[in-house]
Amino acid sequence: MMRSMEARPVVVVAGELNVDIIVSGGDVMPEWNREKMVDGFEVVLGSSSAITACALASLGADVRFVSVVGDDDFGAFCTGELRRMGVGTEHVTRLPDVKTGVTLSFSTPADRGLLTYAGSIPLLTPEYIPEALLRQAHHLHFGSYYLQDGMRSHWRELFGWLRADGISTSFDTGWDVANRWDRDGICALLAETDLFIPSEDELLHIFPADGVASVLETLLPPVGGMVAVKQGSRGASLRQHDGSVIAAGPYAVTPVDTTGAGDCFNAGIIYGYLLGRRGDELLRFASACGALSTLGTGGTGSLPTVEAVHRLQEDANR
Repeated sequence: MMRSMEARPVVVVAGELNVDIIVSGGDVMPEWNREKMVDGFEVVLGSSSAITACALASLGADVRFVSVVGDDDFGAFCTGELRRMGVGTEHVTRLPDVKTGVTLSFSTPADRGLLTYAGSIPLLTPEYIPEALLRQAHHLHFGSYYLQDGMRSHWRELFGWLRADGISTSFDTGWDVANRWDRDGICALLAETDLFIPSEDELLHIFPADGVASVLETLLPPVGGMVAVKQGSRGASLRQHDGSVIAAGPYAVTPVDTTGAGDCFNAGIIYGYLLGRRGDELLRFASACGALSTLGTGGTGSLPTVEAVHRLQEDANR
């Protein structure tokens, strides 16, 4: 049973931090021995975990971030951006002689490609996550399962302890650059997870099948909660506690940059879940958060608010 909330839900996000260097335009594919002009260039806060944290704060949650960064300008930039967007950074540790991670994003209105220098990204370990902080939380989330090398073997024990204490849990996998997908580790963690939030591509690499419906209806192992699958321009699907599957189509928006849309979807489904939304209402709320994210550059360029979600939903119902 989840803890009751008399005020804003307290969400602890334990995850990676990096900067995103975004190159944007209609044609951003580099060519050897050629120079090309692009439409835009931005240096912004990156990482799945951080974008989800900022979106949660924008929606109204009390968010505390736990991470490690390098003791460098990019590390200072990451913590400063988190604070600017209302996320607590008291438990972000700056490590000497380490470089903060960097992702180079080639972004078009339709999709994006990423190149990442890991740096500090895989260095978070349980020692950096204070038990006293967790005991204040209503929920713990992390992103980038495959990038967080220092935490991967510890999530199941941590999630189990939290759920026994009434604290709900969620995670997003991100892409496995090693192409191993760790199905056994994911299956073990699912038993202690309230919200599993992969993309369609990620889910079908972990559980190879003809489509999302096959995985959600027949291939998943026992799960502790719900599974929400992000399907881009086709919307999203949700496997509910009783095993039934529902779907929601996309919202009609004209995207500027899809970076962070899935992470803002994560924030929407976590926030809606903590406020008691379920079923179609929950899935539509999360989908609206993802759609709103695409209206700005970078993962935090257009963060969702409850008011903006309501406006988008009202427009869609006209």
